[in-house]
Amino acid sequence: MGQQNLEAKTDVPVSFSDVEKPPLPKKNKFAFACSMLASMTSVLLGYDIAVMSGAGMYIQDDLHVSDTQIEILSGIINIYSLIGSALAGRTSDAIGRRYTIVLAAVIFFVGAVVMGLSPNYTALMVGRFIAGIGVGYALMVAPVYTAEISSASSRGFFTSFPEVFINSGVLLGYVSNFAFSRLPEHLSWRFMLGIGVVPSVFLALGVLAMPESPRWLVMQGRLGDARKVLVKTSDTPEEAETRLSDIKAAAGIPEDCNDDVVMVAQKSHGEGVWKELLIHPTPSVRKVLIAAVGIHFFQQSSGIDAVSISADAKRLLPCIGE
Repeated sequence: MGQQNLEAKTDVPVSFSDVEKPPLPKKNKFAFACSMLASMTSVLLGYDIAVMSGAGMYIQDDLHVSDTQIEILSGIINIYSLIGSALAGRTSDAIGRRYTIVLAAVIFFVGAVVMGLSPNYTALMVGRFIAGIGVGYALMVAPVYTAEISSASSRGFFTSFPEVFINSGVLLGYVSNFAFSRLPEHLSWRFMLGIGVVPSVFLALGVLAMPESPRWLVMQGRLGDARKVLVKTSDTPEEAETRLSDIKAAAGIPEDCNDDVVMVAQKSHGEGVWKELLIHPTPSVRKVLIAAVGIHFFQQSSGIDAVSISADAKRLLPCIGE
C-alpha cells in the first residue's frame, strides 16, 4: 500500500513554476548611495566641458582674444585632466580614495574661483589648468572607489554611474550658459565659470560622510575597519566575509589572520598589473581589454567633443537654421 502511494506521488508531473524560488537578497542601499555620491564628482568634468562652449564667445568679446586662443582654452582641458589622472593613482594609495575625491573637489573649487575672477587670458588659463587637474583626479579615483565599495553582483551597474553624471554635468553646463547669458558681457562668463564652486562644495562635504574603501583599509593593515565597512556595504554577512577573504588574499595577508590591525608588506606601485594586462593577458583579460579600449576609442572618434567643446553657437545656430 505504501509503495502504491509512493508511485502515485511520483507520477504527478512537476513544473518549474511549482518549485518555490529562494528569495533574492535585498540590494544594499548604503553601497548604492556611496557609489552615487562618489560618481557625482564626474559632474565636474561634464560641466567644465560644456560651460566653455557658451562662455567662450563672451570671453572673446570681453577680453579681446582670438578664435585660436578660445579654442586652446576650451580643448586644453583634456591635457590638464591627463596630468591629474596620472597623479591620482599614487595620491589615492597614499591618503585613501575618499580624501582623494575631497582633494579633487577642493582643486576644482580653486580653479573655478580663479577662472571666475580672472582679469586676463593668462589668469584664465591658470584657472583652467587648476580645474583640469581636479577633473583628472575625480575622473580617475571615483570609479576606483565605486568598484571597491560595491559587491560583485552590483559592481557593473554601479560603475556605470560616472558616465551618467558626466552627461548630467554637460546638461548643467548648458543650463548655466542659458541662465547667465542675459547678464552684462563682463559678468556673464564669470558667473558661468565661477558657479562651478557650488557642486564642488557639496560633493566635498558629502564625501566626508562616506566610509573609506575597504580594499584601501586592508592595504593599510586596518582589517577591523575594513570589516565594518564591508558589513555595511554587502548584501549579507556571508558576502562580507567572502569579500574580506578575497581582499586579504590579494594583499598577501593569511586567511586565518583576524586581528584588527596587522602589518602589510608594501608592494611596488602597480606590481605585475601592467605586465598581466599588456604583455601576458589571459584570454578573459584580453577580451575585457579589447572591449574597454574599443568602446572608448569609438566613443571619442565619433567627434562629439568637437561639438560639445569647440562649437561656436554664434556661427553654428544660423547654419542649422538655414
